[in-house]
Amino acid sequence: MMFPRRKKSSAARNKPKKAAPGWVTRVMNLPWRRVAPAGGIVLAVIAALVTLRFSLDQPVERVAISGRFQRVQPLDVEKAVRIAVNGQGMVGVDLDRIAAAVESIPWVDRASVARSWPRQLRVQIVEQTPVARWGEAGLVNTRGEVFVQDAQHIPAELPELVGPPGYEMQMTQRFLAAQRQLAEANMRLTRMTLDERGAWDLLLANGVKLRLGRESVDERFERFISAAVRIVATRSAEISYVDLRYANGFAIGWRTGSSGVKRG
Repeated sequence: MMFPRRKKSSAARNKPKKAAPGWVTRVMNLPWRRVAPAGGIVLAVIAALVTLRFSLDQPVERVAISGRFQRVQPLDVEKAVRIAVNGQGMVGVDLDRIAAAVESIPWVDRASVARSWPRQLRVQIVEQTPVARWGEAGLVNTRGEVFVQDAQHIPAELPELVGPPGYEMQMTQRFLAAQRQLAEANMRLTRMTLDERGAWDLLLANGVKLRLGRESVDERFERFISAAVRIVATRSAEISYVDLRYANGFAIGWRTGSSGVKRG
C-alpha cells in the first residue's frame, strides 16, 4: 500500500537548520592532511632525542684530575668521584654532587667538574691555603674557616690564633690586616690571643708583646704603627712588651724591668 507523502508546511520548510556545536565545526574543518605529517615529524624528533640520549649516556670510565697537589692525594679524589657517580652515565650524572663530594676531602678548598665525551669526567681542584693555626692542631684559611681540626704536620712558620670558639673569622681578619701593616716595617706576627674577657694580645716574631686590651683595638694598633714601631724596630732586644691601653700614649716594658710611658 502506498501512502501519500506528507507535504511540509511552508513554516517547516523555512525553519533554519540547527547549527552544530562550535567545537564540532572546528574539528571538521581541521586540515587533516597537514596535521598527520606534522604529528609524525614530532614523534620522529622525540624518538631521535631519546636515541641520542641513550647513545650519549655512556658509563663513566675515566676521571682526569688536575691541580697543584701538595696535601691532597689524587687517589682520594678519584675514590670520591666514583662513589658520587654511583653507576650513572655521562648524561645523568650530577656534577654538583660530585664537586661537593670532592670538596669534603680535607685540604680541598674548591672543585669543578665537567664532562669530557664520550666516557670521561674532568675534575680540577684548588687546595686550601692555611694562614694560621687555630689552637694546637687546627688550621684556618684566608676566610677564617677551620678546615682541619687535627692537623698532623703543621708548617713551622704558621702563626697561632688562640681564642674562643666562634671567633675564627674575626681573628683571621684582624690578623691579616695587622700582618700587612707589620710587613711594611719588616715585622711578623707569630701569635694572636683573644681571652675570655675580650682582651687582645699580639706577639711579634722578635719576642715583643703588644697589649691592646678590650676597647678601641684597631685604633691602639694604629698608634703602635705610627708611634711605637720605630722604637721596637731599633731596640727589640731590650723590649719585653708595649702596652697600648692608654688614652693618648703607650708604655714600654724593658727586659731589665724598668718601664716608661710615651705620650702620643
